[in-house]
Amino acid sequence: MSDDRHDDPGDDRRSQPAYSEDGPVFSAQQARQGEIILRTRTRRIIFIAGLVGILVLAVVVRFAIG
Repeated sequence: MSDDRHDDPGDDRRSQPAYSEDGPVFSAQQARQGEIILRTRTRRIIFIAGLVGILVLAVVVRFAIG
């Protein structure tokens, strides 16, 4: 049996990314499932205001174009 434990999907250890000429190389397991963390009320308000602002901008541009 091989000692390639980094290929084991059940391995919960956090391994460091490998490095190449272009920078760090992350495995698909390490790179997936981003998460937005909005812990405070202020951060939630700013996030929602940004989403609403994008929608308002899209509507304004739509009417400006015709």
